[in-house]
Amino acid sequence: MPSLKTFTRAALPVALAIGLSACTTTPFKADVSRFAVPLPAPAGQTFAVVAEDPKLAGGLEFATYANAVAAELTQLGYARAASPENADMLVRFDYRVDGGREKVRTDFNGAGAFGPWGRWGGWGGRYGAWGLGFNDPFFGGPDVRSYTVYTSGVDVKIDRRADGQRLFEGKAEAVSRSNRLPRLVPNLVDALFTDFPGNSGETVRITIRDDEKTVRPTD
Repeated sequence: MPSLKTFTRAALPVALAIGLSACTTTPFKADVSRFAVPLPAPAGQTFAVVAEDPKLAGGLEFATYANAVAAELTQLGYARAASPENADMLVRFDYRVDGGREKVRTDFNGAGAFGPWGRWGGWGGRYGAWGLGFNDPFFGGPDVRSYTVYTSGVDVKIDRRADGQRLFEGKAEAVSRSNRLPRLVPNLVDALFTDFPGNSGETVRITIRDDEKTVRPTD
């Protein structure tokens, strides 16, 4: 019979694999608000993505995210202009993530020290002398954890270059435990351009999974 130590060593990689799998399949959720007037038909219309914040202009990071915005507009049928001066539309783009805030989570699942018996106790069940569960006399209390969550967002404004008329305003925001813009911004851009241009004045929750997207009005 294998020892408890051997079993523990064998089980650990499985537990790690399950944990990593859960992390990689977590869907990305963003709240998207959009306001628009009828956009020009994409036939022959050109655009240029420019930085809303002049401090971002010319940066390699901004260029990477601007390319994500340009890819979305190109899929819609618009053409990227050689320069802003030659574009029919100027797409003003900005992105951000805040400094984060602490959240406290209290877990009352009653796993106790030995977990498998849950809140109903261990040997002897709920009504036994005592069990290794929710009301253990030797273990227990709720599991209190603190962690940091960040609010990230992107903003897109589209103006007709000839007269400066605003054609579209949209923003996507997400709350997550990551502050890594290279991961967050492409997902936010993806959410913002889902069902573009959307219904003017409506805020929707966009959920992005590996295999599908869902769109529903926010509560």
